Amino acid sequence: MDWKEKIILDVRKAKEASFILSKVKTEEKNMFLNKLIEKIEENREKIIKENQKDVDKCLKRNYSSAFIDRLKIDEKRIDKMIKSIKDVIALPDPVGKKIWETERPNGLKIERIRVPIGVIGIIYESRPDVTIEASILCIKSGNSVILKGGKEAKSTNLILVDIMKSALMETKLPVDSVNIITAGGRKAVKYILKLYQYIDLIIPRGGESLIKTVVENSYIPVIKHYAGVCHTYVDKDANLEMAWKVVLNAKVQRPATCNATETLLVHKEIAEKFLPKMAELFRMHKVEMRGCDETRKIITGIKEATEDDWYTEYLDLIISIKIVNNIEEAIEHINKYGTHHSDAIITENKESAEKFLREVDSAAVYHNASTRFTDGGEFGLGAEIGISTDKIHARGPMGLEELTTYKYVIHGNGQIRE
Repeated sequence: MDWKEKIILDVRKAKEASFILSKVKTEEKNMFLNKLIEKIEENREKIIKENQKDVDKCLKRNYSSAFIDRLKIDEKRIDKMIKSIKDVIALPDPVGKKIWETERPNGLKIERIRVPIGVIGIIYESRPDVTIEASILCIKSGNSVILKGGKEAKSTNLILVDIMKSALMETKLPVDSVNIITAGGRKAVKYILKLYQYIDLIIPRGGESLIKTVVENSYIPVIKHYAGVCHTYVDKDANLEMAWKVVLNAKVQRPATCNATETLLVHKEIAEKFLPKMAELFRMHKVEMRGCDETRKIITGIKEATEDDWYTEYLDLIISIKIVNNIEEAIEHINKYGTHHSDAIITENKESAEKFLREVDSAAVYHNASTRFTDGGEFGLGAEIGISTDKIHARGPMGLEELTTYKYVIHGNGQIRE
């Protein structure tokens, strides 16, 4: 059997499993999730051992420390996996939920009901925790899942999938509810993207080049998460103590995440009061600053921000700073240079806050809070399958409901259309 035949077999089995999963009761899905917790606890040492094989290979190939950090699984990250599973167990099952209903003049009763999407393909890179998070969300929402992880995490992904299959078998759910594609190497990705007969949705998680490849080659609908060029705007009516604290958190708490602030916008009326202390805080945390001409008059010795900087997701301790004349200019800048991810305003002016929240075209907009909160767990969604910067079907952190679609259910008593 060649690699294409192996992939076709796996996705066909996943499709068959999806029809069974769509009928499974919430209690049965939660039984699987509880069993999965037991299996992960029993296999902690084995998971860490297999993960270390992946880590060692990547260290020999001189992968970056940031890459190794995303790849590594330790006791703390296993604890986080288990917490995610517990959170998903506690969440209501969206399948079968009535979204809307009406009764027509002719007596037809029409309901819109949530149903699973079917088979979801997850294409991702170095983070093996995605293997668990994506799978548990898919299964709780009645979907089967096809996983295509990066070769760098192969040993870890395989042990995690084996554990999930064991839990599925013991709770009498279809074993092919979770399948992982290891055959075919890089060629397999483009091949998978053509299998629209079996796979209903593709969700890529990784760098911009991966997402671009998926979007350009997929015959299947894609929900994508492009770059997170996030902004925080400090308005003229901001509480400066709050602003210093929030901006610092948004930049330095975890700078390599997609929801970290990359550009700071400051109203000209408070720039001379706000920026000197902000610069001092940034320097204490080793943040490189790049500023517009007006910013560089206040914060001396920093680099000039180029046009490219305004478009850049640094994922590092670097921030671009621009002084703006008013809130309109701030909003215009965000809508031009941002990636529709997460943007914040710091202000005590209610009208300004409402204007910003209404007019900034992003998946998550904040008033007086850090952009770092854009996360499924922080939003109460349990684990997340990704953060969508699309507008159709799903937007922002994707939890259980975003992994469902709907159907219309119509009850009649013999009506015919004239």
